[in-house]
Amino acid sequence: MMTVVGNLKGGTGKSTLAFNLAVWLSHQQVKTRLFDLDPQNTFKDVIDVRIEQNIEPVLSLMGGIDALNTWQAEKDCEVVIDVSAADKPSMMAAIQRADRVVIPCAPSQADIWATQKFTSMIHHELGEKPVFAFINRADTHHMVVETQEAEAALELIKGLKRLPVRLHQRTAFRRSFSEGLGVFELNRNDKASQEMLALAALLYPQYV
Repeated sequence: MMTVVGNLKGGTGKSTLAFNLAVWLSHQQVKTRLFDLDPQNTFKDVIDVRIEQNIEPVLSLMGGIDALNTWQAEKDCEVVIDVSAADKPSMMAAIQRADRVVIPCAPSQADIWATQKFTSMIHHELGEKPVFAFINRADTHHMVVETQEAEAALELIKGLKRLPVRLHQRTAFRRSFSEGLGVFELNRNDKASQEMLALAALLYPQYV
């Protein structure tokens, strides 16, 4: 299956999510291919850290849009693609080839609008395509209501299915990424890890 992780808006945590999903799949002993279509090329840096620190499993970084266009599908292989609206032609080409799109959405009105526009763009330009979204970087304080409001807003977006899971704004996500680790490699038992593992299980139930 080919999964695109993207959003029209920056700063939603899509690269961190795509990386963690690829690491999790590799730990499940699933053949995994990771494509980086974000002009910032963040994955090269984080995978270089894994190589320098001899962290296993080793991730297979395939390259950008040229590599994706020439890539031949492999049996029993999961593909994770990080895209950016900074390169819309590459982003839409990847989505056209993908089986589904996953959108991390921060709990703000601007992010809800961006998610709505992104979903509409996908269906308008590419036809029916499974699109999923969830709230990422939610506030950890239980009195803050923006997360619930944002989830309710996602439910109203036509052509999108909201995943019943949240990732909260936790230091562990930033720290693990900077160290070349999936968050559950840093500490499998903390809250950040449990949230990411729950999301991975929703997206890839066949490997749980």
